[in-house]
Amino acid sequence: MFSITVRDHLMVAHSFRGEVFGPAQRLHGATFLVDATFRRAELDADNIVVDIGLATRELGTVVAALTYRNLDDEPHFTGVNTSTEFLAKVIADRLAERVASGALGEGARGLAGITVTLHESHIAWASYERAL
Repeated sequence: MFSITVRDHLMVAHSFRGEVFGPAQRLHGATFLVDATFRRAELDADNIVVDIGLATRELGTVVAALTYRNLDDEPHFTGVNTSTEFLAKVIADRLAERVASGALGEGARGLAGITVTLHESHIAWASYERAL
């Protein structure tokens, strides 16, 4: 399996419901390093997994729709604990929609999957992996 990874970052505010979250139940900020990995079994006709420039642009577009927002105020997330794991899935699903729409080029239609990893810090991160 071949893969390429592109990176961006995400800055949000949010709070959580539930005793398991301790002080994070209060409104707080989070900055995530976001890695999006695109996979395919065989390289395309140009001998690439996907155009790195397009992958970087589309990750940036997806992240821009979330960054500098209080996620508690976003209608799409009403009543949802926007955990690191949950946000990784949101970003992966939105990237998959971009692939399906052709935003990453026709060659991207041969991708097998996407993994999104959100790094909370240098010692903790979460990932979501999905097939395409």
